[in-house]
Amino acid sequence: MKIVIFGVCVFLSAFLLFQVQPLMGRFLLPWFGGSPEVWTACMLFFQLFLLAGYAWAHLNTRFFSPRQQTINQILLLAAAGVMLSIVPTDSFKPSPGQNPILQILLICTVCVGLPYFLLATTGPVLQAWFARLFPAKEPYRLYALGNAGSLLALISFPLLFEPNLTRFTIAKFWSAGFLAYAILYASVAVGVWKNYIAESSRQAHLTAKPKITAVAPKLFVLWLVLPACASVELLAVTTKITQDIAVIPFLWIVPLCLYLLSFILCFDHPRWYVRPVFLSLFIASIVGVIFARNEEGNLSPVALIVLYTTMLFFCSMVCHGELYRLRPQASHLTTYYLAIAAGGAIGGVFVAVIAPLIFSVYHELHIGLLVCAATVLMAQQGLTVSQQKRRQIWVFMLLIAGTIGIIFQGRKTIANQTAIDNCRNFFGVLTVWEESPQDPQMHKLLLQHGTTFHGLQFQNPQKKLLPTAYYSPKSGIGLLLRNMPRQNHRKIGIVGLGVGTIAIYGQPSDTIRFYEINPQVEQMARKYFSYLSQTKAEIEIVLGDARLSMENESPQKYDVLVLDAFSSDAVPVHLLTEEAFAIYLKHLAPDGVLAFHISTMHLNLHSVVWKAAKELGLSSTWIENDDDPETGKLASDWILLSRESSALNIPALEAAASPQKNKLPDIRLWTDDHINLLQILK
Repeated sequence: MKIVIFGVCVFLSAFLLFQVQPLMGRFLLPWFGGSPEVWTACMLFFQLFLLAGYAWAHLNTRFFSPRQQTINQILLLAAAGVMLSIVPTDSFKPSPGQNPILQILLICTVCVGLPYFLLATTGPVLQAWFARLFPAKEPYRLYALGNAGSLLALISFPLLFEPNLTRFTIAKFWSAGFLAYAILYASVAVGVWKNYIAESSRQAHLTAKPKITAVAPKLFVLWLVLPACASVELLAVTTKITQDIAVIPFLWIVPLCLYLLSFILCFDHPRWYVRPVFLSLFIASIVGVIFARNEEGNLSPVALIVLYTTMLFFCSMVCHGELYRLRPQASHLTTYYLAIAAGGAIGGVFVAVIAPLIFSVYHELHIGLLVCAATVLMAQQGLTVSQQKRRQIWVFMLLIAGTIGIIFQGRKTIANQTAIDNCRNFFGVLTVWEESPQDPQMHKLLLQHGTTFHGLQFQNPQKKLLPTAYYSPKSGIGLLLRNMPRQNHRKIGIVGLGVGTIAIYGQPSDTIRFYEINPQVEQMARKYFSYLSQTKAEIEIVLGDARLSMENESPQKYDVLVLDAFSSDAVPVHLLTEEAFAIYLKHLAPDGVLAFHISTMHLNLHSVVWKAAKELGLSSTWIENDDDPETGKLASDWILLSRESSALNIPALEAAASPQKNKLPDIRLWTDDHINLLQILK
């Protein structure tokens, strides 16, 4: 049998493994609010099923004969082929109040569980067969080749597949690729079976089970902890740079690419990992992260991203380089890969499930670094007894000092702002900042999620009820609500609660309904801000994804429906599709107004909104305004849409309107099945 067949099969299986991950994320994002944490939950599922696949590979190659191994894998292939329907149906749509992580795990299990499980078994099983058929060859290079396939899938999805193909077309492409893989895998399995029969007829010793020595417990622990540290840093750095630094589309790709690159380099050949060099670089990168932590308010986003991703790469190189140095003989190959997968899953569970429950801020990045440094020290081999004793002292001192530093990390001060409260759940970390307490005129509280401000409120009694931030009297929404012909008995819907600033425009006969996906936002808005309690209007708050909530409601006949979920660049794109607009229009009064707040740094959402307006025959008005620190006004960008042009023919709106941009790309109308973020990157 030719060696190249093994390489092609491993490469294709890894490509399919990583292509289905963002594909499932695209299907699930619209159901869970478009939150970046959906990617983390999906990653957790894939880590768990990768572990399950590696566990089966270990059991299959350890306890069954080559003949039975091939039969088992072919049966799995057949079952996965029968259940090859990876598109989730509408019956899986979540209900408000349910645990998002558990729901995502359930949907992924039903839709892609078995095919993914089979793909996950491919690498270790084929490497075990490869080691049996070609004992003189190095099987670990196949692992590097598989990671190269994963890297290609990861890069090609957002740059090639998603911009040019619909979700369902990509799903068909993936299914066709899986069938090609299944045929190739089956041919390899049949070849292994035939080779086993031929060899066993000539050499009786091939049918006897080889004697396998036990793996030392300390070595197995290192096989677990090293990949767990790398996994924790991967997810923690991804969260850090995509929420706290710059929420740029596709930025989540960079950490995962560097993580996979470290696997490729370390497992391709020993020459790539030079221990003294990478240990020095890892230590230097930790110093850089500590520096970044202390100077976060003074460094540019690019500098912060470079520091954190550089640290991740050197951390991954050290973890995976040490893993490769501790690799076993071929007889323990599947045990080794099982430990690596288990370590990755442990890291994923810690970041996605445990950390949000026990921490109010993102401690896991620094905990991962601390445990990684201690583990690398413990991984050093060939020390004398006295050196081992000194090492234990150093590790103990490191853990104590690091733990103290992490404990005091929580609340911090940046410039003239002090964090006075944090809370955390599936949707991320919310922070309440106090600013300028020494200046009664400028003293204010702000609510922030990552890099996104959810609103601010002055604490001076004379300024406390001023509508601030993106909702000032001169903003698009402020001008609309203050100058509508009818100022009573209005029904106003708002997607995105923030601190509830818009509520202050309400009149005694008005009803204002907020849709908010994160229950902790409401808690913070009521605890630290008074807009909701001091408004004259009746307030209703609907928890859950706004689109799903409105989809299940009877028509509300809103006079104004505010879409205020786009001030971050982690854009919930499912709120800007043709299907979403249909839902909004169902709930809008005949002369009602849709108000889109699209103040984003990296995305040109004007094209998306105006394209939808053109296709649906809606009139539009675009209003921009600038900062004004004295009144708490922030620069904002609003587009107002209506079926009736007369609803926008308000003198105050016409006076403030900006001319529509002429050099915007002529994009395709966004639908649930096709979204192209590349076209609207600024």
